[in-house]
Amino acid sequence: MHSTSSNRTVLVAALFLSLILSGCAAKTPPIVGPSSESAVSNLRVTLSAILNVPEFEHVSWGVAVQSIDSGDTVFALNAAKLMMPASNMKILTLAAVAERLGWDYTFETRLMTSAPIEDGILKGDLIVVGSGDPTIGHRAADTGNGRLFEAWAEQLVNAGIRRIDGRLIGDDNAFDDDGVEAGWVWDDLAYSYAAPIGALTYDSNAVELVVRPATTAGDIAQLAVRPADSGLIVENHVTTSPPGGQFSLDLRRGPGTSRLVARGAVPVGTAEFARTVSVDNPTDFFVTALQRALVGHGITISGPALDIDAMTPPPDLSACRVLISHRSAPLSTLAVPMMKLSLNLYADTLLKVLGASAGETGTVETGRQVVRSVLQSWGIAADGVVLSDGSGLSRYNFVTVETLVSALRHVAREPRHAVPFESTLPVAGQDGTLANRMKGTAAEGNAHAKTGSMTGVRGLSGYVRTRDGERLAFAMLANNFNIPSARIDAAADRAIEQLAQFTRQPK
Repeated sequence: MHSTSSNRTVLVAALFLSLILSGCAAKTPPIVGPSSESAVSNLRVTLSAILNVPEFEHVSWGVAVQSIDSGDTVFALNAAKLMMPASNMKILTLAAVAERLGWDYTFETRLMTSAPIEDGILKGDLIVVGSGDPTIGHRAADTGNGRLFEAWAEQLVNAGIRRIDGRLIGDDNAFDDDGVEAGWVWDDLAYSYAAPIGALTYDSNAVELVVRPATTAGDIAQLAVRPADSGLIVENHVTTSPPGGQFSLDLRRGPGTSRLVARGAVPVGTAEFARTVSVDNPTDFFVTALQRALVGHGITISGPALDIDAMTPPPDLSACRVLISHRSAPLSTLAVPMMKLSLNLYADTLLKVLGASAGETGTVETGRQVVRSVLQSWGIAADGVVLSDGSGLSRYNFVTVETLVSALRHVAREPRHAVPFESTLPVAGQDGTLANRMKGTAAEGNAHAKTGSMTGVRGLSGYVRTRDGERLAFAMLANNFNIPSARIDAAADRAIEQLAQFTRQPK
């Protein structure tokens, strides 16, 4: 990773030529001259020294740093190598969605019926039609939609409805029924971060598994699902270990099944705790929760709550009228928790929304086609990304850091996108997944970047300003390591801190 003297001379000469050619177009052109060349050369040596240490011998690094305004490459390491991005994939998903749908895009959820209302009775089915809104429910982040179902119930009561003489039907046909994407690791599927995707989503398609040890070692621990009508069936193999003994909890739920298998041990005296787990059928979960809210407001329902896919033939929506229409917050608002908290459900939903925006049923494949089209329209090479899902949870995703930086740079130079996009990213030392990183450094409050993490993968990509005020876009990916991920994160943080301290000015 260290250049020879002759190689460094070539690199400096190439950089000098690049700066001359690009300087005329730069809004805030960097200083060009011997001192600037030396500063860049020294920065490259410093960054290489951070990454080229014995403990990283088996780590595959990909790093790219570019000036946003001039486009010059400040640093590059394996920039054209395809690597697993983890949640850095969300950068490409959000950028494509913002480009195609705009920051004002909202989801619409409608309550519809074709039946008349007579003497307080809706004489037929009530149908809820979804478009993918992931922000409905108490668990959804910063949406204010925790009491939405109760508000709908009140609206129906105010419309004179006291009884529904029919069924409560969930129409999820805006998307296909493939809730689990290719490349998701099967042992992730029980957990909330791998909740299935659906056109009707409530409480992020997740519930709580409450765990409490028994009072006697050797007895089975107590497990309960909250809410109880989630549809999950728990197979409990969690034992109670002696005080101070073994603590472990392993959860498994295969695709297409509601059976949740729990194994492990919890010591006597452990305080009750909860884990968030995914449901199997988002639509069933949604209409069951809506039914519970309607009944709680005094509306009786004679028929069952069910998924439209269970009906033959399905109801004819063309004969229906809208009783209630709900619009979500705009993309500019919901993208903030998606990026700062790294919400997989939001990103994978938006990928299917892209597919539906093309006039088809929302599928991962139709969404991928739109993302590829957007990237190619920005001049980003098609072979620099292999798309599988929208969140980065799939291990079939691959991207180059060159592609990530190119997308980040394009967005930063586009007035429609620059401010809203950057505002969604975690801020070093302040919020989101970077709240506790780079504190007390020049990067704190300065670097805005998306993190990415899964077993053997770490990522950090975004923006930082140098000490001169020069804007840089950077992407850092680490793959194939077997050391603690905290060491990878620490190295990435040190690299970004160096970028924040960098100056081209002579000392």
